[in-house]
Amino acid sequence: MKSFVVVALAIARLVAAQSSIVTGTAPGFAFGVTGGGTAPTTFIANIADLKAALTSSGPMNIVIGGTFDFRGSEGTTTSQTCFPYTCMPAAGGQGLLNGLGGCNSLPLSNVQIDTAGIEGINVQSDKTLVGLGTDTKLIGKGLRFVGVSNIIIQNIEITDLNPAYVWGGDALVFSGTSRIWIDHVTTSLTGRQHYSFGFDPSDAITISNSFLNGVTTNSATCDQHTYWALELVGTGDRITFYKNYVLNTSGRSPALSGNTLFHAVNNVWENNSGHLLEGTADGMGVYEGNAFINTPDIVDSGFVGQLYSASASNLAQCATALHRNCVANSFSNAGPFTNDQTGFFGDFSGLTIAPAASAASIATSVPASAGNTLPT
Repeated sequence: MKSFVVVALAIARLVAAQSSIVTGTAPGFAFGVTGGGTAPTTFIANIADLKAALTSSGPMNIVIGGTFDFRGSEGTTTSQTCFPYTCMPAAGGQGLLNGLGGCNSLPLSNVQIDTAGIEGINVQSDKTLVGLGTDTKLIGKGLRFVGVSNIIIQNIEITDLNPAYVWGGDALVFSGTSRIWIDHVTTSLTGRQHYSFGFDPSDAITISNSFLNGVTTNSATCDQHTYWALELVGTGDRITFYKNYVLNTSGRSPALSGNTLFHAVNNVWENNSGHLLEGTADGMGVYEGNAFINTPDIVDSGFVGQLYSASASNLAQCATALHRNCVANSFSNAGPFTNDQTGFFGDFSGLTIAPAASAASIATSVPASAGNTLPT
């Protein structure tokens, strides 16, 4: 009884320190994040004020509503580009911006890129950003979290980041960060990644109730499926991925590398035309209570990390690491996904573990509720 009271008091203090503009509290690894905390609520109405607020020092609770269209606000950038894919941008493909020399010996052309989409707003520590209603959008501009901590982003959509060009823009970028909660966020029509984690470690990150909408007008795989979904390459990243809907991808869902610890709970992956999981270094993932739908190829044959996929026969293996049994994944025209590696389970020590419901119970509820669907 004493331990229950201590936990209840801790949760009460957490809620008191988190602004009432936020719905719920962070599940999983980011539990305890407070964002702007008890700072006054600031209502923002235009893109200049939004950039100024997010990049300012000190705690802020920021509310926005409606459309914030950054396209054209920073002019255009001339970029050398090649076209390595089987279809051109005008036919639904993508060009490749040559900023990092990826075009090699391919012929180059000059194209005009909307500058605002190339790099996101550099959000500073101790910020809460909440969208008011279900139509709040950042168009043509993403968010960056570099060397910062204690941030909450909730109930917004980020879209239209130069989608015709790889490297045209990432929706959310993380590097050297900690205690960040992304919740009820929709991402779509990105130039590259929906979520991109850099090499510097990002700890205590939760992505929850969010919609990675991979339906795209421009696709590296020329099939209206985005390939560039989740790039998780940070050294020592620890990420909870909870109740998200990942639709119409063809790869990197995620690319799980860099010694990342990834806990995927109660997500729905649907209509993937390629593989979901890939990785070139020692990424580690526990997958439980997820629904895989119309996704025949889940793990790429070249994956070299460690994976545990919960099934009816191995659920008790989680008990020591997660302090509960795992919950089985479900498959509909999907799989197989039978990986059963547990050598990394000790890395969950001391972390807050998200709860898990049955995969059957979330197969339709998660697609309906994920993304910027909160009414207020």
